[in-house]
Amino acid sequence: MKNNNKRAALNATYARTADIDVHAIRQMYAVYSQYYENTTWDIFLHDLSKKTGAFIMRNAGGRVVGFSTLMTTDVAVNGRKVRGVFSGDTIIERAYWGSRALQFAFFRFLIAEKVRNPFRPIYWFLISKGFKTYLLLANNFFTFYPRHDGGEGEHLSDIVDAYCEHMFPAFYNRESRILDFGDDYQPLRGDVAEITERMRADSPAIRFFEERNPEWRRGTELPCVGEIGWSDLAKFSIRYATKPASKGSADADAQRSDAAAVVVKLRSVGN
Repeated sequence: MKNNNKRAALNATYARTADIDVHAIRQMYAVYSQYYENTTWDIFLHDLSKKTGAFIMRNAGGRVVGFSTLMTTDVAVNGRKVRGVFSGDTIIERAYWGSRALQFAFFRFLIAEKVRNPFRPIYWFLISKGFKTYLLLANNFFTFYPRHDGGEGEHLSDIVDAYCEHMFPAFYNRESRILDFGDDYQPLRGDVAEITERMRADSPAIRFFEERNPEWRRGTELPCVGEIGWSDLAKFSIRYATKPASKGSADADAQRSDAAAVVVKLRSVGN
């Protein structure tokens, strides 16, 4: 019950990078450094400076307990320009897994972006070194790529190629559709995002993520894309109004249960 109260109290707001004060940035880094290896304050600041803004999640006391960086960009795909909303690092402290505050804030942002670009295709670009980032896509989007269930989205593979070759040309393997930034990259800490046998058995999406990105522990990223059309936004509204709880909450609770049952090292917060 205590964790559910924390989730309910979480607040997420969007701020442009230039408007985030130093105190908040230091709290963001404090969260970030809990979950990533090979990072420094300078690396974090440099990466943040390249983003358009960030969703900042605060608890009831006002402390930053999570964030998700974001950048808007235009990409040429087969001779046409599409609008991309690129998500960078997404970190939430373990105690707050399952909160839907970020999803609601992101949904509001997408509506505003679509209103500004009513006739242009808009897509969510994300790269995932951890399974929870992939689950954000798989559990919330209707048309996306790559997908674990054989549903609609295969036509979006060209968009993945286009934005990866536009944003990360030196690190993208088009054949495997994996981004490999090398050994100096910031992987998740060893005690943060393990995938347990129970999770593999219970979740086809988690199994799929690991099959497609088998070296995720080293920090390789699975690039993904989700479609954002007017019909998708309408479906999002219905889903959020009727969905009783975030599936991320169940995933987090399952991990805590596994940890109590067997001696494993948890590594579970997605990117």
